[in-house]
Amino acid sequence: MRERLLAAEQVVGFVWRDGALHVLDQRHLPAEQVWHACHSVVAVATLLADGAVVGASASLICGAYALVLGARQRMDEGGDWDAGLDIDAQVLTDAGVSVVGIERVQQHMHRRLARARPGAQPLAVLEDEARGIHQRDREANLAMAQFGVELIRSFQGNLQNLLSIGCAGAMASGGFGTALAVIRGAQLEGLLERCYLGEGRPLLQGARLAAWELSEEGIAVALSADCALAHVMKTRGTTWAIVGAEQIAANGDVFGVIGTYQLAVAAMHHGVRLMVVAPSSVIDLQAENGEECFHDLGHAPLAYPDSERVAGVGRVEPQFDVTPADLVDFLVTEKGVIERPDAAKLAQLMSRERLH
Repeated sequence: MRERLLAAEQVVGFVWRDGALHVLDQRHLPAEQVWHACHSVVAVATLLADGAVVGASASLICGAYALVLGARQRMDEGGDWDAGLDIDAQVLTDAGVSVVGIERVQQHMHRRLARARPGAQPLAVLEDEARGIHQRDREANLAMAQFGVELIRSFQGNLQNLLSIGCAGAMASGGFGTALAVIRGAQLEGLLERCYLGEGRPLLQGARLAAWELSEEGIAVALSADCALAHVMKTRGTTWAIVGAEQIAANGDVFGVIGTYQLAVAAMHHGVRLMVVAPSSVIDLQAENGEECFHDLGHAPLAYPDSERVAGVGRVEPQFDVTPADLVDFLVTEKGVIERPDAAKLAQLMSRERLH
């Protein structure tokens, strides 16, 4: 399946080419494809802060390439490029890149520099490591797709209706996505009849991004209002709800796009299995549980023009929510699969080497 996924790849969210980071501006999709060529940290950070890139993995990989751009600019100006990495990392975290994630990127870069052969050009080493971070994410996507498809096949080997929310796809990652990579794989393996997507209020990631991604690859997609997804489960014979995650706590609680929690509750009621697909890098063993540790639920205003709003009425506008671990049937990572995740199983998973 890996080779077929690679051969079928059509959608990418960013490309490192000719010493610049070229970013597809997701704000303009699906109406038009607008690409930006970024030659500086500031250019990348501005796009990230303004919402041109959605997804923790995609933002982090763009951040890795941005550190290369910053180092090159300082070298050209005769500045201290090494000390500049910390300054540029702060610029990126201010733009929304994960603090823990960018610290890991810096650690990887420093280790590569320390291991580099005598006389190696530091900029070439940094660029090679950024490419490596990108490639490792792609490989993780492929591994998760394989694991997820094996789960789908093992429970019911014929054509199935799958369901997702948000856009855990190629543009949110370094390659094929997490949840949408599994759906792509199911299509290639002849297991997918139709993918039902929620709109993804309030940012409409499902309607604008996930639907576009899948339709670009010829996958049968049907879009639904988020509030109708329970009805879809009841009437369309859905077998799996497949979602991504922004963070996962040590006990298995899932921090994901808003609507994941209510989707999980509806799935439990209708006997639909919930599969959370996410790289092991988002598992935070220092966060004991989601309810106490994932406080920042973000903020995304409801998509109504001012003329349609009732004056004086308060609004609840979280961009993310927390799904308790006991609603998750399977957690799929590049290291393997956990059924009914809990603290002991997650700790054991994180001690493994990557399986693929």
